[in-house]
Amino acid sequence: MNKTTTSIILAVAILIGVFILSKSYNYKFKQTETIVVTGAADTNFISDLSVWTGSFSRSSFNMQEAFDALKKDEAIVMNYIQTQGLAKSEITTSSINTEKLFTYKYDENGRQIGSDFSGYKLSESISIESKDLVKVDKISREITGLIQQGVELTSSSPNYYYTKLGDLKIGLLAKATADGRKRAETIAKHAGSGLGSLKKATMGVFQITGQNENEDYSYGGAFNTSSINKTATITVKMDFEAN
Repeated sequence: MNKTTTSIILAVAILIGVFILSKSYNYKFKQTETIVVTGAADTNFISDLSVWTGSFSRSSFNMQEAFDALKKDEAIVMNYIQTQGLAKSEITTSSINTEKLFTYKYDENGRQIGSDFSGYKLSESISIESKDLVKVDKISREITGLIQQGVELTSSSPNYYYTKLGDLKIGLLAKATADGRKRAETIAKHAGSGLGSLKKATMGVFQITGQNENEDYSYGGAFNTSSINKTATITVKMDFEAN
């Protein structure tokens, strides 16, 4: 191979290398021509379903006696709830839980040295699922008055839900997407560029917090159930081509 041939091959190799590098640079440059924005949307809404749970129990050395007393308590509780205007279909009772009770003995060093059987404890829970939020709230606050009738009852605070959450979420996504596009158009316009097609869109975390309450967002998504009035928020990250 003479010097002329070698020079030609070297020149061609250099040209090919320059061509590849230029294409690589142009590709990288084009890849950076992207406008990235985050669209956001929120809306206030009112819960339309309330869920409340309470429980009551009876204890006795005789299991049958505890059972009979518990069933009487169940009748009292059910009657009270129904007199408040709720339908029987909105009320659910659980199976009866049975627990053996023991009194434990300890020595002067605090070590357990024995135990004595002290009876049976039978417990049952009752729950309400109703769209009448006002009645459920009233029941949850006043049902402990049955203690005066001998019912050993505990009452939790109601939880509030929204049965059309799926539709609400879709509507928020549409608003957040429109907000993101508007932000991208504004950036492109003031940067002297044009907005191209959407390259990528990623939905953010769906958050539900109490309306006008100082609640933090959660990484996995907040889901408030303690407030009747709520606020839903969602974000959408969007990547657009810039022309």
